Amino acid sequence: MTEPLARWPSRIHVRATLENWLRLFGAPRNRLPAIRAVFILLLGIFALTTPGFLSEPSILSLLTTVSFMGCVAVGMTLITISGNIMSFSLGAIVGATAMIFIAAVNWGGVAFGFMAALASGALLNAVQGFAIGWARANPIIISIAMLALIYGVVEAVGAAGTIYAQAGVSYGMFKGAVAGIPIEFAMFLCVTVVGQLILSFTIFGRNVYMVGGSIRAADAIGVRPWRTVSGAYLWAGLFSALAGIMLSIRYDSASMDYGVGYDYEAVAAVLVGGTLIKGGEGSIVRTLGGVMIIAIIQVVLLLRGLRQEWQYLISGLIVLAVIILHTRGTRD
Repeated sequence: MTEPLARWPSRIHVRATLENWLRLFGAPRNRLPAIRAVFILLLGIFALTTPGFLSEPSILSLLTTVSFMGCVAVGMTLITISGNIMSFSLGAIVGATAMIFIAAVNWGGVAFGFMAALASGALLNAVQGFAIGWARANPIIISIAMLALIYGVVEAVGAAGTIYAQAGVSYGMFKGAVAGIPIEFAMFLCVTVVGQLILSFTIFGRNVYMVGGSIRAADAIGVRPWRTVSGAYLWAGLFSALAGIMLSIRYDSASMDYGVGYDYEAVAAVLVGGTLIKGGEGSIVRTLGGVMIIAIIQVVLLLRGLRQEWQYLISGLIVLAVIILHTRGTRD
């Protein structure tokens, strides 16, 4: 009875045979690039066949959506590449710095508002980075603790509602459009360039990749991981604060609700762009592509009449699929 069964090839033998045939015909073992290309093609067809997608209001909505989400995503990219997965407090920092900006503008002018908001965002996030890098604390737990702390402080000082800019406040070149392009999108492109330059042409950027790839190896060659991690979080806070400033300028007001959802959208953009969740690999340029994909999905779903809950659901499913594909890809 056992002899006929022994003639059948085992699962391991079948898999090895298939891999040999795939290698013979030049098929890559990592199918992520092909899957991503097919997904982008289908998304493009879906978008172009959506009524009103190419209209001017739709394009302007797409650019502004990209801008706010993108600034947070650039900062999230630095955190993820440094090996700290993601931060759930960047959305809270967007809301808090928006409120700080409006309050500071009302008290000391626009220039003072910029300095106060940017410094606050950078400091709040750098504190997280120091706790994670120096104490080797869990980045998810620290970010959740900071999220609760920010909301607690805002409620304690009695500014949990919406605050408005005083009448007559002028933001100059920071409100409006440049050659028909929203100023927010122009600022986002600047943030993208700055972020990529930091990663590609500075010692700090090199250290971010090294720490994300192996914190022990980086420590062994003299890199101080706590400094690198603190710096990555500092830049992420700075870029998120800029998103908060742009939102408050756009609406002449600010509240904590302004930052809701941006951290999750940034995570989706970073992972869809191809940055590894385990760290050590990725780029701001990839994140730019991921931001565009997530923004296009949101705009298309909105034009097709789907509620925001469906947008979050579909974005979550996309992130889940990307994580599964990355995990399978690293195992193969």
